[in-house]
Amino acid sequence: MNTRRAISSLVMLAMTVMVSTSAFAQAPEAGQKPFEPQVGQAGKDVVWVPTPQAVVDKMLDMAKVTKDDFVMDLGSGDGRTVITAAKRGARAMGIEYNPDMVDLSQKNAEAAGMTARATFMKADLFETDLSKASVITMFLLPSINLKLRPTILNLKPGTRIVANTFTMEDWQADETATVTDGCSSSWCTALFWIVPAKVEGTWGTPNGELKLTQTFQMISGMLGTQALQGRLRGAAIEFTAGTTKYSGTVDGNTIKLTSPSAITATKKM
Repeated sequence: MNTRRAISSLVMLAMTVMVSTSAFAQAPEAGQKPFEPQVGQAGKDVVWVPTPQAVVDKMLDMAKVTKDDFVMDLGSGDGRTVITAAKRGARAMGIEYNPDMVDLSQKNAEAAGMTARATFMKADLFETDLSKASVITMFLLPSINLKLRPTILNLKPGTRIVANTFTMEDWQADETATVTDGCSSSWCTALFWIVPAKVEGTWGTPNGELKLTQTFQMISGMLGTQALQGRLRGAAIEFTAGTTKYSGTVDGNTIKLTSPSAITATKKM
């Protein structure tokens, strides 16, 4: 017998056995049922309860989601919000800690033909970079919303936030809507916020100092000797000082007021 040929044959046989054994080990057990989520199942921070589809639709309507948006759903569950946003033409990503739910979401996106625009990531929502999102959706407990709130308030002004049912405590929603058609559960309220620009401080203007105090999107203060009240909607600002209404846009350390006339306010450092 050719010794070299015999050794080669033994090596090939061993490799075949190893590959076959590995494939057998990775194969699913016969009769094993596919993963099916259960309402109320425990997660890392919350239990899983699906958002009714009618509420998903309302949330995305309130955020005015379009093909130009990048939507991030925090705690994306079975992927329905992400997939619905993708069907509207948006790019959408779900952040989900449970790997079984991530796999299920990916299968659901594939079945819907949305894998090009709907993606899912197994990740901790508190450790995820949210800065690329133009819209953030969520169905989380108030305590989780509150924990996320500082991160959300540091996002780009104008970022839209929409949640099912649960509030941001004293950060009042810009809009609230209750869904009655197609929702018969306890989770039928959609709440919408727009991340406001940061304007608190003293600004110099041709009309005197503009002193602003800010509580989320609400502002108060003085323009010269006149008291003012107003609000922010993202980078858009409007307030009334005396009997005059002002409106404009915040751009970093500059406020460009366009009404009633063009005025530029510069923040004093």
